[in-house]
Amino acid sequence: MLRIRIAALLILLVGLGIGYFVYTSEINTESRFKFKLGLDLAGGTHLIYEADVSNLPQEEIEGSMNALRDVIERRVNLFGVSEPIVQVEQSSIFAGVRGERLIVELPGVTDITEAVRIIGETPLLEFKLVRAEALLPESGTENVGDIFIQTELTGRFLKRAVLEFGSTQSGQISNEPIIRLEFTKEGADIFAEITRNNVGRQLAIFLDGESISAPVIQQEITGGTAIITGSFTPESAKLLVRNLNFGALPVPIELLSTQTIGASLGEEALNRGIQAGMLGLTLVALFLILWYRLPGVLATLSLAIYVFIILALFKFIPVTLTAAGLAGFILSIGMAVDANILIFERMKEEFIKGKDTTNAVKDGFARAWFSIRDGNISSIITAVILFWFGTSLVKGFALTFGIGILVSMISAITISRTFLYAVGGYSYTGLVKFLFGRGISL
Repeated sequence: MLRIRIAALLILLVGLGIGYFVYTSEINTESRFKFKLGLDLAGGTHLIYEADVSNLPQEEIEGSMNALRDVIERRVNLFGVSEPIVQVEQSSIFAGVRGERLIVELPGVTDITEAVRIIGETPLLEFKLVRAEALLPESGTENVGDIFIQTELTGRFLKRAVLEFGSTQSGQISNEPIIRLEFTKEGADIFAEITRNNVGRQLAIFLDGESISAPVIQQEITGGTAIITGSFTPESAKLLVRNLNFGALPVPIELLSTQTIGASLGEEALNRGIQAGMLGLTLVALFLILWYRLPGVLATLSLAIYVFIILALFKFIPVTLTAAGLAGFILSIGMAVDANILIFERMKEEFIKGKDTTNAVKDGFARAWFSIRDGNISSIITAVILFWFGTSLVKGFALTFGIGILVSMISAITISRTFLYAVGGYSYTGLVKFLFGRGISL
């Protein structure tokens, strides 16, 4: 019994320590473990882009969308946006429409024009063969579909761009700025194949749909390097190199919708969510204490530790908290309370059989465990399905709800049981009967 009481005391101290960490890390302005808030709580800009993948083979779509996501992440990070969220989302197949979309969330950016500019500055780099019967000038040609043949080589395979002054790849000496493109290994192989199979033809280099260079392929080019020449000033060439290095779009994108949430509106939503959570916890704690007495007090302590653990996990993972995520968290608290109520009701049945507190706790947990397990597993399955098939908003709810269910199950079978064992070992009579009683009966 002494060991159990020491264990209960240690659990209580550790729980209080976690709660202290959650509090201090949030009020400390320099803390690395502050809560990560979504746009609906922090304010910012929400952009939805649709990617044009119609020219890509099915097996390359996923890779291209992932590359697009990485490019946009580099672009928004370049402009100093704090904690941006960029994710790929496929349109629901149940709506009868399949499409690849890019969701961009920029916390703290409330100027939509500026946000769109940040994304839109990233160039689209393409390499297209000129049909044999056509002859193009070196630059300035519009992207006309019946003149050009799309190749596999795009900005997706660009490793880096370098600004140089001097000789071009053909050996001519020039003081004009030139841009050297270095491709990835896969891009180098594609470029070598294109030049090997199309000697004597023009290969047009397009930037945002306009031809900036259309050199004639003289021979196979290996090594993964291409040269762009054109009417560049040193300043424009430097800007182009910077934009290419921080992301040439692998596929075209089109802005579908924008939404801005002001900081004051986000703060109001956050405050209302916190108030709802605190009010709910208070009412639940009062119910547990008034109805279940001493077990209710212990369940309230267990519930408080459970909340501290969940909040700490949200900081460490980290979980982006949204209004929907807060709803999932609060709902998981209800599941944690439900587990304790099942245990207390089974304990009451054991008391009626004449068992003392220790045996009633032991057998009550054993009988309640299967109901707790089955209920939590079904909830976890629901959370997984919502997370797998849901949109970003639904995923926030599913993630916090699923984490909460897992932790609540562990809390119910460890923390609550340890606390109850720590006050056990007495016959169900007199004061013990009152303390472990239920409702308004004595």
